[in-house]
Amino acid sequence: MTSRATEIHPLAYVAPAARLGQGVSIGPFCTVGPDVEIGDGVTLHSHVNLDGHTTIGARSEIFPFASIGTAPQDLSYKGDPTTASVGEDCVIRESVTVNRGTPKTGATTIGDRCFLMAYAHVAHDCRVGNNVIFANAATIGGHVKVGDYVFLGGLCAVHQFTRIGDFAMVGGVTGVKDDVIPYGMAFGANGTSGELIGLNVVGMKRRGLSRDDVRTVRACYETLFYGVGTFAERLADATAAYRDHPAAGRLIAFIEAGEKRPVMMAAPKKTRVAGAGPSATDE
Repeated sequence: MTSRATEIHPLAYVAPAARLGQGVSIGPFCTVGPDVEIGDGVTLHSHVNLDGHTTIGARSEIFPFASIGTAPQDLSYKGDPTTASVGEDCVIRESVTVNRGTPKTGATTIGDRCFLMAYAHVAHDCRVGNNVIFANAATIGGHVKVGDYVFLGGLCAVHQFTRIGDFAMVGGVTGVKDDVIPYGMAFGANGTSGELIGLNVVGMKRRGLSRDDVRTVRACYETLFYGVGTFAERLADATAAYRDHPAAGRLIAFIEAGEKRPVMMAAPKKTRVAGAGPSATDE
């Protein structure tokens, strides 16, 4: 709830059928379509476009020239009544675009407390978790699934249907075509297809994982990517050793849930990119 009054600038257009919560602020030259629902305390700065069956969660803030809920960039789309939703307490900066879903899944969703910097793009049918950060111009293709507490670097590009696990980081100007495991750090120099360069240890500690948990996740990572045998054999070894561990088991569950989805592989241990972060062997 909010104590402020709802304010709609006289130069904004809000369709009569749109549903507005309490304390909404809509700036000049915004357009709000008839099937839009805006939660309490939402702020739309000038020139924001909300289209289609779109829901904006309470207290979210959207900056100029962002466009949310427009038709998917999919040649098979024929105007079906699909949806887009943005969670609570999100910040969406200038010129961000979020397309609504296609009939294949019906919805594009962004969780709570997400921060999308300028020119980021969320394509149709994506599922973005909570507390996710998109740096400037980070782009995800259709049907991408992004876990919680993920950081996507500026100008990175994630291929359609790819999955990004919880707590993962993707470096700037990195191409991502294979699934990124939870806690993984993906980096591709000069825009090349990314590879894992280690674990997001800083992020793990910020989320409350103990030193022992970090060590166990690292041991699971080492088994998966630097162990003996084929990847299937290494996965079996890691599953037997770490499936029941609350943190390390997340890696196993993520890979198993992907079925035949390719998983991003790790760089050779001696490969380090300046400024790209710690390797899997760093303490």
